[in-house]
Amino acid sequence: MSKVHPTSIIDAGAVIGKEVEIGPWTLIGADVVIGDNCRIGSHCVISGPTKMGANNNIHSFCVIGGDPQDKKFEPARSSELIIGEGNEIREYCSVNRGTHAGGGITRLGNSNWIMAYCHIAHDCQVGNDIVLANNTTLAGHVIVEDYVTLGGFTGIHQFCHLGEGSFSAISSIIKKDVPPFVTVNGNSAKPRCINKIGLQRRGYSQDVINSLRRCYRILYLQGNSKEVAIKKLDSIADSSVVTQKFRDFITESERGIVR
Repeated sequence: MSKVHPTSIIDAGAVIGKEVEIGPWTLIGADVVIGDNCRIGSHCVISGPTKMGANNNIHSFCVIGGDPQDKKFEPARSSELIIGEGNEIREYCSVNRGTHAGGGITRLGNSNWIMAYCHIAHDCQVGNDIVLANNTTLAGHVIVEDYVTLGGFTGIHQFCHLGEGSFSAISSIIKKDVPPFVTVNGNSAKPRCINKIGLQRRGYSQDVINSLRRCYRILYLQGNSKEVAIKKLDSIADSSVVTQKFRDFITESERGIVR
């Protein structure tokens, strides 16, 4: 049995799972699927096509699955939002569906902590165990890998790629790709150090952290060009997964990395 407030409006085409709570004055549109044990607060609007997994907590005044804020958007084309499980989405957040040009799907993974007033635009691909602090804004087509933490008022330019475990300080404006496990700050954001605390919290050894520090020095502190830095990274004997991720990310970056 689900607990649905009598003032909420639920389209006949919506699918509501078991033990779902829906607060007063909330609107659930057609082509919306809400998984088991979700909690939807008051005054929310969830539009479809949107699929939401189990155990999500959507707080009041959120707009989930709205049309993309893209002048080229064609409503007749495929456009979808897929949300995983165990996400906490606080007040006044907005998450838009995808566009045909961007693949048609916006994705939000599992166990993410999305604080108040955050915005996730069309075609973003957001992973798992991510923290977006208050007023963080993702423009269209942004990729955010697992375990990223973005400080309050961080703004991400469209098409940027944030590597696993990266971190931004408050009010950072990110216009380029951020390599894995790197901390950035400023406007425009610049690299500052390895995200040591994040690595320690995930149980990485000091040896791995030291290896990443060597990678960081090669890329940012020795005056090397990107091409020279990649050659030097290739010559490092250490072959741990995290250092390989660091090297591969730099090599594959299409937008260019923060410098």
